[in-house]
Amino acid sequence: MENPPPPDHDELPAGDFSVWIDAIQEAFRGEAESDVACGACTACCTSSQFVHIAPDEVATLSRIPHRLRFPAPGLPSGHVLLGYDEQGRCPMLVDGRCSIYEHRPRTCRTYDCRIFPAAGIEPDPTTQGAVARQVRRWRFGHPTPLDRARHESVQAAATYLTEHPEAFPDDSGPSSPMRLAVAAIEAHGAFVTEDGDVVADPGIDEVRIALRRSPLRRPSDPRA
Repeated sequence: MENPPPPDHDELPAGDFSVWIDAIQEAFRGEAESDVACGACTACCTSSQFVHIAPDEVATLSRIPHRLRFPAPGLPSGHVLLGYDEQGRCPMLVDGRCSIYEHRPRTCRTYDCRIFPAAGIEPDPTTQGAVARQVRRWRFGHPTPLDRARHESVQAAATYLTEHPEAFPDDSGPSSPMRLAVAAIEAHGAFVTEDGDVVADPGIDEVRIALRRSPLRRPSDPRA
């Protein structure tokens, strides 16, 4: 059986914010994997999430039956999604553990639910309740004024992008809470000055430029 989620009030240290945000950007650029203290938590594996798998992930694809994959909408041929069962669980989760952990998808290797509290966003509690409960537990450290300013700049970016979907390069706005959180990370540099002052409204052109030039641009959401 899967381990039940811990109570919301059981707080978890998320790490110092500046250290975390530098690390998550490395993970999104493909330079490292996310280092999340998941423990026995399987929230992201049991919350009705589609997992994107790219065609170059040969070892992963060889371990997932064809019947469990389907073409990823809007992406070139060869990109697929791994779905979930009627209970919202990843079909590769067996006895509460990932049965292909050593060959898990790149999406899983870079997934980090701390991106939600970083941006001040909560996943949909109706479909991703387990993730939402885990998200409420994380607490970032702010040992320096810069840590605090960078955290506030990400949240300012999330607020701005929610109110100004036209800032997105394709004018589509965020397609999911995760996409909004990722975009806030991409654009947060436009919301903080070199002196550490947070800017609530840097101007839509500057935000658009930050999103367009970001090295974090990806072909699909980390989790749909």
